Amino acid sequence: MTRLLKKNPFVANHLLRKIEKLNMKEEKETILTWSRASTIIPTMIGHTIAIYNGKEHLPIYITDSMIGHKLGEFAPTLTFNGHPKKDNRSRR
Repeated sequence: MTRLLKKNPFVANHLLRKIEKLNMKEEKETILTWSRASTIIPTMIGHTIAIYNGKEHLPIYITDSMIGHKLGEFAPTLTFNGHPKKDNRSRR
């Protein structure tokens, strides 16, 4: 389900404050965040946000085509290393 329009998109308060502070200073700086559920809004365009994937912070540069998506969509949590070489179950 989607969020009600009258509620506005969810963005973590600490993340929103950091972005607004950088916009006032007109600086570009990497912002660390653990909030994967935050929605990307137009004020975030042009900033680099490092999103935590459970192991490390992955830096993601925000562009205009990302608006409306969640931050967690751009930081995958699983890495697929391929199937094992000697997997006899898959050869049946």
